[in-house]
Amino acid sequence: MTGIQAADIRAIVIETLAEQQRLRHEDIDAVVLKAIEATLVSFGLDEDRKEARADFEHLRRWRRSVEQAQSYTFKAVITVIATGFVGAIWLGIKTTLGK
Repeated sequence: MTGIQAADIRAIVIETLAEQQRLRHEDIDAVVLKAIEATLVSFGLDEDRKEARADFEHLRRWRRSVEQAQSYTFKAVITVIATGFVGAIWLGIKTTLGK
């Protein structure tokens, strides 16, 4: 074998291996896409993607509003407790000084 023939054989082998690799990746991509599609269909997200997106946006807004309400509730409870404590101290002082 001459150097040119060996180089040609190497190039052919490399090209063949690259093509096989590309075909494997295409097969894997096809399987992954089918799995994702089957999952989305099982969740009922196959029909109208815009409507599903709007539903998710609504759920996100609802979750944020609930979290905000929880934060406000916590602050209100702390304020009521602090006001009651200060009021009790004030009544104690007023009672003590009034005697």
